[in-house]
Amino acid sequence: MKRVGIMVGTGIVLIVVFSGWWIFSRPERGTTGSVSTNFRWLGPNDKIVVDGFNDPKVQGVACHISRAQTGGVKGAMGLAEDTSDASIACRQVGPIQFLGEFKDGERVFDEHRSLVFKTLQVVRFFDRERNVLVYVSYSDRVIAGSPQNSISTVPIMGWPAP
Repeated sequence: MKRVGIMVGTGIVLIVVFSGWWIFSRPERGTTGSVSTNFRWLGPNDKIVVDGFNDPKVQGVACHISRAQTGGVKGAMGLAEDTSDASIACRQVGPIQFLGEFKDGERVFDEHRSLVFKTLQVVRFFDRERNVLVYVSYSDRVIAGSPQNSISTVPIMGWPAP
């Protein structure tokens, strides 16, 4: 009986630790807004959430990503697995300046979409031939990802002086 109590206690501690890691490891970003898509009797409604973020190595580029967020009791507790649906739009918002070396396929944004196994990511590529930055959003899991993706391009152009 004592062994069962220890196992249950250990399980609860692990859940609390993983929940804290999941909540506090989310990237800093600004939530622009959200719209409700499905009413839930218990817990928050399902939503589409729009977040804005800047490319950490390319000054002058801002991106917005919209993604589904599961509500209900599981969603409120952080235990629901969100779908792989996401869309991205990136634009030049000022003079573009590279803040360091970067490589193709480098991650510029990520967010956990389930307690442990699923992540929404945005990666950047540089199409040198066309002088364009390319941003791709997609979801992956530890074992199998999703082919659902979205793409946005930012042509590198001069910016008018103030």
